[in-house]
Amino acid sequence: MLMQTHEARLSALREELKRRDLTGFVVPISDEHMSEYVGEYAQRLAWLTGFGGSAGFAVVTLDHAAMFVDGRYTVQVRDQVDGALYEYCSIPGDSFTAWLAKNTEAGAKIGYDAWLHTAGWAKQTGAQLKDGGLELVATSGNPIDAVWQDQPEPSLAPAIAHDNAHAGANSAEKRAQIADWLKENGHDALVVSALDSIAWLLNIRGQDVTHTPVALSYLVAHADGHAELFITPEKVTPELTQHLGNAVTIRARDEFSAALSEMGGKSVSVDPNFGVAAIAQTLSKAGAKVALKADPTILAKAIKNPVEQQGHRDAQARDGAAVARFLRWLEVTAPSGEVDELSAAAKLEEFRRQHSGLRDLSFDTISAAAGHAALPHYKVDEDSNITIPPGSIYLVDSGGQYSDGTTDITRTVWIGTADGSAQPSEEMRDRNTRVLKGHIQIAQAVFPQGTSGGQLDVLARQYLWEAGVDYAHGTGHGVGSFLAVHEGPQRIAKPLGGQAGTNHELHAGMFLSNEPGYYKPDAFGIRIENLVLVEERAIDRAEGTYLGFETLTFVPLDRKLIDKALLTQSEIAWVDSYHDQVRALLAPQLDGEDLAWLERECAPL
Repeated sequence: MLMQTHEARLSALREELKRRDLTGFVVPISDEHMSEYVGEYAQRLAWLTGFGGSAGFAVVTLDHAAMFVDGRYTVQVRDQVDGALYEYCSIPGDSFTAWLAKNTEAGAKIGYDAWLHTAGWAKQTGAQLKDGGLELVATSGNPIDAVWQDQPEPSLAPAIAHDNAHAGANSAEKRAQIADWLKENGHDALVVSALDSIAWLLNIRGQDVTHTPVALSYLVAHADGHAELFITPEKVTPELTQHLGNAVTIRARDEFSAALSEMGGKSVSVDPNFGVAAIAQTLSKAGAKVALKADPTILAKAIKNPVEQQGHRDAQARDGAAVARFLRWLEVTAPSGEVDELSAAAKLEEFRRQHSGLRDLSFDTISAAAGHAALPHYKVDEDSNITIPPGSIYLVDSGGQYSDGTTDITRTVWIGTADGSAQPSEEMRDRNTRVLKGHIQIAQAVFPQGTSGGQLDVLARQYLWEAGVDYAHGTGHGVGSFLAVHEGPQRIAKPLGGQAGTNHELHAGMFLSNEPGYYKPDAFGIRIENLVLVEERAIDRAEGTYLGFETLTFVPLDRKLIDKALLTQSEIAWVDSYHDQVRALLAPQLDGEDLAWLERECAPL
């Protein structure tokens, strides 16, 4: 009999912990590759608690349990996770090690799955717990797997070759770069465990994680240019074998741990953010010298070559036309009061599939009406779905996966009433315009080589701060090339709290999002998101190299939510110039009422 309630699942986990002589267990959203989005088989936190967010973790003891989430999920966690079962805790304000010390006795053994946490996390957490009289224990197998009776199996979808015409460089060239890096740093091998890094290095893609085209695997790259790919045999086709060539040895995925144990005496580099603790522990036990260094594929992957850059522009042009068709449909249809969040998301996907060569969405569409728009990472489902109210704000954050690029765009629009009488409030227009002003500041930023995203973040927030408001998420994230929609190492966000990537230097060739926002709980939310490309800027008599952003996303902004009086003349000129580019790019792809709508929306302010 399957356990249907989260209370029953929590109870079963506690019985399993007792059987293992454990007092508690840490449950992250993670897989063996430290992925942001994980396959169904690895959705342990969602199965246990009901939480559907992409960041957070639970801590369970024999008598207490808590959910730890950041500011993006403060409301969502309360909607999805039973407060009678779990205490709600905030990151970074609440320390889960302090929570454990408070809710357990001295000598308690706290379990963790070493395949789901980094070595740094295990070392730091172990030390903190030890200071509190507790012990961190790596489990043999995951105790949730022992009680999750209908746990899905990992995907067996075949891995496929990614055409060099889209990649812009072949795998042999990339592996040679890594081999050179290993020699320069005195290492024998590099363990590559991040799925998008493996995909980039070998020019392969897959279907194993929803919306992220990666294949479950591990890779060990050697200093002689040879590599070993550890992947389930059922996923390997003759075409894949031919694509990889003789310099890549294909081995079964379940041989990976044994292969690590055979590397005694070698110097092996492991990424501290994506290499799980089990990798470092297995290597160390075998007598290998483990060097925790940033995986060199990560920066190389983030700096897109000219082929990837042009492919992204091409994908954006098709994607923008699909989003424009959707926005016109929404303007015409939604005032009837017969469009809901789910049907709107489905219609947008339909437009994308009609003409743009869509391979997949790049993430679950955030289709958010009224108060739901105030939840930055809202995910609509059958239970939360509401009709989009006429006379309200609607926010849609969406993207597509194309063979030549990955897109991500947010537009916030006013949904009128059938008689046309309803208008946005002064507050809505004020907040939207302040968000737009910050967006323009990022789009127009010019900065010296060596600048980090954390140094630019204030440009997006300054006009909101003037009004005494802010937003809890970052301003920009990296984006892959037919890969992960969230990609490091670059990021634009507040440098406070040590957020990953905020201090990383921006380089020409990087893709980022530009997405400031504002959220009024239970009322409305606003976000304006375009993708941008870091590019060199030619400046007369410049002392050094300077960079700026090329805007890549072209879809009209909602004029009804713009208060022109709050914009400077240069900001008005930016909006008009942007709309000129939108018209030039999208008009050849549209006709009839869609084209007429585009012309109207792109008229000068």
